[in-house]
Amino acid sequence: MSTHVPSRRAHPASASDSFPFRRAPLAGIVTALALLASASAGAADSRSVAELEAEIARLQQEIAAKARTGTGTPQAPAAEPAATEGAKALDTVVVRSRHRLERLKDVPISVAVVTGAELTREATADLDGVTKRISNFAWNPGNARTSSLSIRGLGKQSQTDAMDPSVGLNVDGIAYGYNPLSSFDLFDVDTVEVLRGPQGTLFGRNANLGVLKITNKRPTFNPEAEYSVGFGQGQRLTAQGAVGGAIVDDVLAWRGSFRVDRGAGYVKNVEKGYLESTFGNSDRVAGRVQFLLTPNADFNARLSLEMTPTTGEAFNGKTIYTPTPLTYADGSPNNLNTDASTRLGRRWFGQLPGYSYAGSYLYGGGSRNTVNLDHQTPTYTDTKGGLLEMNWNVADHTLTSLTAYKDFRFQVRNDEGTPFDITKRGGGHVDKFSQFSQELRIASKVGGLVDYLGGLHFQSISNRYDSNAGFGSDAGAWFASASQYNLLDASGTGRYLMENALNELVVSPLQKIESKSLAVFGQANWHVTDPLTITTGARLTREDRRNTTSRLIIQDGYGASLNPVSINGVQLGGFNSNATSGALLAGNSAAQLALADLTASRYFGVASYSALSADQLRQIANAKALRRSNIGVLWNETEAESIKKVHPTLLLSPRYKVNDDLTTYFSAQYGEKAGIAQITNGEHNNAKPERTSSFEVGFKSTLLNKSLVLNANLYHTKIRDYQQAVQVFDKYTTELNPANGDQYTSATGNVPKVKAQGLEVDASYSGFRNVLVRFSGAYNDARYEDYPNAAKPVELNNLTAKYLDMSGKTLPGASKFSFSLGAEYRKQVLGDKEFHTSFNTYYASKFNSDNNLSSYGWIDGTARTDIAIGLGKVDKTFDVNLIVKNAFNDTTPLAKTWNTYVPAAPRWVGVVFTGKL
Repeated sequence: MSTHVPSRRAHPASASDSFPFRRAPLAGIVTALALLASASAGAADSRSVAELEAEIARLQQEIAAKARTGTGTPQAPAAEPAATEGAKALDTVVVRSRHRLERLKDVPISVAVVTGAELTREATADLDGVTKRISNFAWNPGNARTSSLSIRGLGKQSQTDAMDPSVGLNVDGIAYGYNPLSSFDLFDVDTVEVLRGPQGTLFGRNANLGVLKITNKRPTFNPEAEYSVGFGQGQRLTAQGAVGGAIVDDVLAWRGSFRVDRGAGYVKNVEKGYLESTFGNSDRVAGRVQFLLTPNADFNARLSLEMTPTTGEAFNGKTIYTPTPLTYADGSPNNLNTDASTRLGRRWFGQLPGYSYAGSYLYGGGSRNTVNLDHQTPTYTDTKGGLLEMNWNVADHTLTSLTAYKDFRFQVRNDEGTPFDITKRGGGHVDKFSQFSQELRIASKVGGLVDYLGGLHFQSISNRYDSNAGFGSDAGAWFASASQYNLLDASGTGRYLMENALNELVVSPLQKIESKSLAVFGQANWHVTDPLTITTGARLTREDRRNTTSRLIIQDGYGASLNPVSINGVQLGGFNSNATSGALLAGNSAAQLALADLTASRYFGVASYSALSADQLRQIANAKALRRSNIGVLWNETEAESIKKVHPTLLLSPRYKVNDDLTTYFSAQYGEKAGIAQITNGEHNNAKPERTSSFEVGFKSTLLNKSLVLNANLYHTKIRDYQQAVQVFDKYTTELNPANGDQYTSATGNVPKVKAQGLEVDASYSGFRNVLVRFSGAYNDARYEDYPNAAKPVELNNLTAKYLDMSGKTLPGASKFSFSLGAEYRKQVLGDKEFHTSFNTYYASKFNSDNNLSSYGWIDGTARTDIAIGLGKVDKTFDVNLIVKNAFNDTTPLAKTWNTYVPAAPRWVGVVFTGKL
């Protein structure tokens, strides 16, 4: 857990923020901060946060009035030295975990915090850096569309576009309904909070397992200008800044911020067409502008507009290939019929000088950090959005309106791993994801017998997604079976047929996803006695979900005459012939017979199909079979069964303050995540809602004269109908080959029972002079309790079983142990200068990186350490940091299969300059 005190500058109120906004000189802000920090430290001052805010507001008004009349500024209480404030940071951190400003020590849930100042100083702007400082929380990077968030080992499985994330993403009070929106840079951040455990009462349908809550810095009436510039290995350049202040004194303020990040990646693509392209590169630009309107003491409004224009980063493609095992798990031989070693050994692929399976394809070309891809492109993404927040203070209540819009676009072209023209124009494409939301909240003043917060929330989401399968001129020779290849490669005409069978063919599934939700929610804190508070909450969410899908040929390419007559009712215009001999079958129309004659003339120069020899007919039959198998299943536009259902969320959480240094709490929560409307191979296949029950007991304490802050909790979470990829009955394939019995395919469905339980500890210690030590650790046991229909891991593919029972197995991505240990040393030197150094080590025990739990997917336990050393001015006007990430150059792969791995980023060294103007 980070333990740096967040900057508490004046900001627009949340649901319970009650103080007006007034222009104040810097001394006034220092005064307010000193009051809040000293009172939150907790010894003698037991005032509520609301009372503190009121005091801050009074001081701000007094300061503003005296500044206008020239009578001076009231004296602030003596503040503690900076080192002491930092030492008590964990005890004094203020969070918005329940839509209110509250001290972290008073929030009866497991919360971890990282401050924006820490992220900036250590050149961290993505969620990977956040996860290295918080235990039991993971960001699972795929590409910008397939990444996911997981908490307590749950949620790691790749998300589909029609599926709600299990871990909520909430930015400035807005709940995002799409995982890819977590893949963009963080910049100008105040705090990042991770709320572990279900948070659906206040944060909605996307918070079944927890919430990542990001609060950006907000406008103030004080002139502000701050910057950060970094330089590092790999031609890395980062720059970010923020500027703002009053436009109209006491009425209108603004804040503008931006970030730029560019640099090379750590895996190089040596294919000549992309000579300088690298994977894991940085190419990001983002900006945000905000306006704060405070016409009177009872109303304020904030408008925020942001944009990340289209940029390209190469995520997909940094896979390094290793030799495929020669045997399956039971010792049976693996014939390698479809392996790259077999395919690249064909004559067709031996014509490229200097390229070989052993010397070029394996182990990154021998250097372990290069690939050779001809059709891979960067992942192109962009997003923009806007937020209007309005707050009214009315009769001891705060009314809040949050109106927001957010969109996202995505485009990538993937490659199969070679420089040959095989995979072409294939990859995912989000034409446009858009989200509109409106929330209305009412919050009472804090205190009395009960304080409460409630409201209405509406969200509408639209997504247009397709994922092309495209083929090039070498695809036929790559995908042909051994018998098909041998027959077609035997002659020039056969090779022509093999090339045209797939060349320029593009097949595309399309999804049109629509969802609407309307929720009513409320949460109340019942102050039964001075030490005992009971929190109750409920939410009812009405879901309306629709999904219209199709899978069709959108480009026939060169082999249109080799099309089947139809697939699954989709007419393709081919002629009907025997699949083995190639002879024409009865029932062909005149147009089909003419097409057969045209095919014979094109490839063999004969006048009619009947003039073909038996060998020539077999070549056409093999080319048609090759095309048919790679087209796969098709279906016309079909609307999945719509989902219309009300989902409840319930919360009960008593909190007991034993004394000023110890608070205990218990929570019981139940929540549901909506089902998924979807089509699988043309058939309706909706997934059921996910139902989560979670129990947590914990304490928050300060010990050793407040030098040790220790927070800990035990949790037990059970999920029924956990949503992830499972094996489901495949009606289409079963009917296509009835002699083979029931067939199954992978699709998003439900695992009957999943459980996670464990212990989490967050602590900081300031007993050493000028030193702050912080720790965040967890033991986590996340496993499938009942999982009868799991896909076979690749080393068991030789088994005749259609699926396996994985009950009792640990979930993928779930480490048993994880912790973050960090320390920071600060000492004033050379008058107004400050020397500082810090380190952070993150450890995760072994986990399985393969969603199918392959025995080859285990990743060993690994520790990664980041180090920083710097010198700056005490007033923060200038600071320079030397930063070393992955200081001990840990090379443990990020993921593994039985013949691939994804390499980790190597050690990186850079220098970051920060300051204020």
